[in-house]
Amino acid sequence: MKIFRLMPDAPPSDPGWDIAPSLGEITVRAESPADARIVAAEAEVDFPDVDALPGDGVTTSFASAVRDEKLYRVEEDTSGRFPAEGKRAVLEGLTEPQEIIKPQEY
Repeated sequence: MKIFRLMPDAPPSDPGWDIAPSLGEITVRAESPADARIVAAEAEVDFPDVDALPGDGVTTSFASAVRDEKLYRVEEDTSGRFPAEGKRAVLEGLTEPQEIIKPQEY
């Protein structure tokens, strides 16, 4: 495994941020840069986590900002701050409460 940092790369005025908010910098242990995006996206709060369903299925991980190469860049972290041995996981970031927009209840 390797350690990767996912960092916002688009300017705040980029219209891509209208679709998915920036989650700040995220550090993950993953197999590749593409896998790093998947690990980070899977760690986000999702609709099934809040007892709601999106209109296009049962997950919204496909809409994560970290999966968009125009919004986030991925770089290998060779600082040695985190061990490469271990399971695929988010090591740093995504600790702030994420804004969850729940559907209106009638």
